[in-house]
Amino acid sequence: MKYVFGNGQVFVGDSARSWSHTVGVRDGKIAAVGSEAVVREEIGTGAIDVDLDGRLLIAGFQDAHVHPMMGGLARMRCNLEHVNDLGTALTVLADYVKGTDTEWVLGGGWNYYWFEGGNPPAALLDAITDRPVYLGGADGHSGWANSTALRLAGITAATPDPTDGRIEHLPNGSPQGTLHEGAMRLMERVAPQPDEATLRAALLEGQRYLLSLGITAWQDAWVTEPIHKTYRELAISGDLKASVRGCLWWDREREMDQLDELVEASCQGIGAYDPRTIKLMLDGVCENHTASLLEPYLDQAGTETDNTGLDFIAAEHLAEIVTRIDAAGLQCHFHALGDRAVRHALDAIAAARRANGWTDTRPHLAHLQFVNPADIPRFRQLGATATVQPLWAVLDESMSNLTIPFVGPDRTRLQYPWRALLAAGTTMAMGSDWSVSTPDVLAQIDVAVHRNDPTEGVDEAFLPDQRIELADALMACTAGSAYVNHRNTTSGSIERGKQADLVVLNADPFALERPRDVGVDMTMLGGQIVFESQSA
Repeated sequence: MKYVFGNGQVFVGDSARSWSHTVGVRDGKIAAVGSEAVVREEIGTGAIDVDLDGRLLIAGFQDAHVHPMMGGLARMRCNLEHVNDLGTALTVLADYVKGTDTEWVLGGGWNYYWFEGGNPPAALLDAITDRPVYLGGADGHSGWANSTALRLAGITAATPDPTDGRIEHLPNGSPQGTLHEGAMRLMERVAPQPDEATLRAALLEGQRYLLSLGITAWQDAWVTEPIHKTYRELAISGDLKASVRGCLWWDREREMDQLDELVEASCQGIGAYDPRTIKLMLDGVCENHTASLLEPYLDQAGTETDNTGLDFIAAEHLAEIVTRIDAAGLQCHFHALGDRAVRHALDAIAAARRANGWTDTRPHLAHLQFVNPADIPRFRQLGATATVQPLWAVLDESMSNLTIPFVGPDRTRLQYPWRALLAAGTTMAMGSDWSVSTPDVLAQIDVAVHRNDPTEGVDEAFLPDQRIELADALMACTAGSAYVNHRNTTSGSIERGKQADLVVLNADPFALERPRDVGVDMTMLGGQIVFESQSA
């Protein structure tokens, strides 16, 4: 098929951030970019005309940190993703319980700020049902269980905390209902796991939703063996349409010998699926005080505690792990949220550079809530990409009530330093972390540019000096993410010879005050239209 996109604006997204007016597509690739006369001469007759009618054509978005399987599964279970308060969440849950007869009630999407201290109690779930209930938090770092589920998991007052997690307790010592980080494994061992058919349906639902938002490629940030198997099956059957970079999960409870298994699995990519990345989870999150910080958390009174968060992988081991992964030709993808975790990741990359030389593995650090100013120039110096999640950089209830009081004003100013990273020459990619937050790229760009979210009642800009320009944000979620996905030579910009992964926006965000007011009218993947909005 041949197409000509014209009568609108084209954000080419190349290194010059140039603009054009007309694009020709032939045999799944971009055949011409330029004036209408030049493009039509190259394409010839028989092309399908796509009238942009003043709309904007851009390269397909790429999400550098996302969980499509989990997102799709959440949409198939009790989904609290779009719920804004506890009362509504309990109503949604009660309605879900009435409408299902499953042995376990599973789902997720609750937020810390709904609960005192960020810890949801089992009693609220007990009042709805005596069937076992287990709901993951919106960020995936904490779980909420009712008393029946806690009993089935064998969690009692005497159950010790795992080294990488915490069980919340009531004053009488009994489990309160909240499980943080590694403590969630205690529940996951007894809660039913999805079968192969469910995993397949969840991943297909995740793909359908992402394509509808203009996301044509992504890096799946948590690929376990069942997810790896599902990706391979969908790639073989041709049902995997998007290009996927899979992050094979580094099990922090195992030793170095797992690397041989991961290297073997990394060679099993096929078609659109390429699993040559390793995910290293270094710390937790600030809301439950498990993010790894250089200085201690404060208590409610503003006094230093003895808690600096958790290091899921000790710094002395991380350097060896990263050096060996890099030597195997594999990419490292770090969850690094606190400033100590960020420093440990950069130190490990530096050790790999010293041992292996400058490889093209393209390590990247995701989240980066706190970055010590001394570490900002190290990203460019070490060739480490910053993969940011813009939707989190707002002065919402979680930030106001569960983060700022426990880190103090000085560290508050260190949060999400995107403009400083760009000014230091850092390569920036963008990821949603869906199902933690929405994968809607225009909503993410909006917060990156404005640092607030009026749709959530947050009008005050959070650290406005770290806002970035619209063009920078667009480049991060196209060319920047294509770079960390190792797809920059074939996608990420609208240039001759690249794959025709294109998105038609229903308006030009450069002409509007808020990018979030823009939607996706069409998604083209490899020259095939895979999504069209009803209003297009």
